[in-house]
Amino acid sequence: MDVHPNRVVALFVLLAALWGTAFMAIKAGLADLPPVLFAAVRYDIAGVCMLAVAAWRTEYLLPRTREDVAAIGVAALLMIAGYHTLLFIGEADPGVTSAAAAVIVSLAPLVTTALAAAVIPADGVDAVGAVAVGIGLVGVVVLVDPTAATLAGGATVPKLLIVTAALSFAAGAVILRWLRAPVPIETLEAWAMLLGAGVMHLVSVGRGERWVDAVWSPTALAAVLYLAIFASAVGFLIYFALLREVGPVQINLVSYVAPVFAALAGWVALGEVPTQTTAVGFAIIVAGFALLKRRALVGLIPRG
Repeated sequence: MDVHPNRVVALFVLLAALWGTAFMAIKAGLADLPPVLFAAVRYDIAGVCMLAVAAWRTEYLLPRTREDVAAIGVAALLMIAGYHTLLFIGEADPGVTSAAAAVIVSLAPLVTTALAAAVIPADGVDAVGAVAVGIGLVGVVVLVDPTAATLAGGATVPKLLIVTAALSFAAGAVILRWLRAPVPIETLEAWAMLLGAGVMHLVSVGRGERWVDAVWSPTALAAVLYLAIFASAVGFLIYFALLREVGPVQINLVSYVAPVFAALAGWVALGEVPTQTTAVGFAIIVAGFALLKRRALVGLIPRG
């Protein structure tokens, strides 16, 4: 997908909307579907779609090197199966709103930078960067609100599962960068989605989830198809195009726009009213990201 400069902003907003509203779709589908089975079926469909895209965009459809196989395995286990298993289980809790889940996940770019500094010396952060990562973690603590009352009420543990999901995704991203496998990103995503879906089906069985427990209501079917086709297949196509066009710094900003759409979608479709704690936690996380990427963000400001 070639992106004309005039369309970059529109595609950026569209991607943030697709990924932000995905949290609402997850929440809606969880009312009728077991969480891990729900996530697995989503990526059964998304993986087939992405495999078709990979066949269309590249002749490099199968892994050719050990690095390719390792990269697909890492992406499947950490970025697909690990991330989505924990996210869907966490968001299944009634105490976790769509907006709260999206805000917690927006921690991932900060964590990715911190982990990369430990694994890849060239990606190290300075003292200010370390402070920025710390600020982001403070934002998550504010959002999770691990008080005696919330611990007793059961809302903290699901939020911590989503924090762990963000850590899993960040770890996968760093290891992929370290591996530097030659496999095209479309091929990597396709096989990672299919392998990750298989792993989630096994986890679903291990958790005692059964197909007979799934209620394939119109809402559930719409949620699965929306997540698989629009949030995953279409979303990743836009992501790849923007990554090539504007680079990783601006792409990271999607994580900070998506919670706005998650909050709006959750409010309109599910009646979820964002709390003050969610807003404060989000503001702190964004402040940490802005401090960490301060030089790159200044470079994005047009000069006359």
